[in-house]
Amino acid sequence: MIFPIVAYGASVLRKKALAIDSQYPQLNTLISNMWETMYASNGVGLAAPQINKDIRLFVIDSSQIFENMEEAEKKNYPDSPGLKKVFINAQIKDLDGEEWSFNEGCLSIPKIREDILRPEMVVLEYMDENFETHIEAFHGITARVILHEYDHIEGKLFIDYLKPLKKKLLQGKLNDIMKGKVKVDYKMTFIK
Repeated sequence: MIFPIVAYGASVLRKKALAIDSQYPQLNTLISNMWETMYASNGVGLAAPQINKDIRLFVIDSSQIFENMEEAEKKNYPDSPGLKKVFINAQIKDLDGEEWSFNEGCLSIPKIREDILRPEMVVLEYMDENFETHIEAFHGITARVILHEYDHIEGKLFIDYLKPLKKKLLQGKLNDIMKGKVKVDYKMTFIK
């Protein structure tokens, strides 16, 4: 089942999401639907708040970014060919490496892309879909996608990293998104 993506302005995107346990109702179905929704929306990551669920769950598939790169460019990233993974109850344990800029977008904030600085590496403690705990380091583009989705479960958005003037310049577009005045090729919902 493909869920509509919650648009910028919805309160669920600004809430710190809640931890879940293995008894969460129909979790495997929810995860499967999140994958289907992410791919139908041409996303590389999707967090539960983006489908109006305030839980600490997100999925990523950074391999899609590498599919469109030239072989020579892939060599610049230690995480090529990318990673497909489910993250439950994730917590950042460490951030390290040089901050680097990459042009990010968000399914909940369509048609806005900006260069965002993020650290090169993140160490994350998380549970997989079988509720097995892992502590793992992620690098490069995969770390960036994880940090973007992690922000969603913390109630943050990529535009929060912009300088005030840049954000002010985007305010008209953000207002249009909140009012539903944006056309996308995937299902969206405009809620408060």
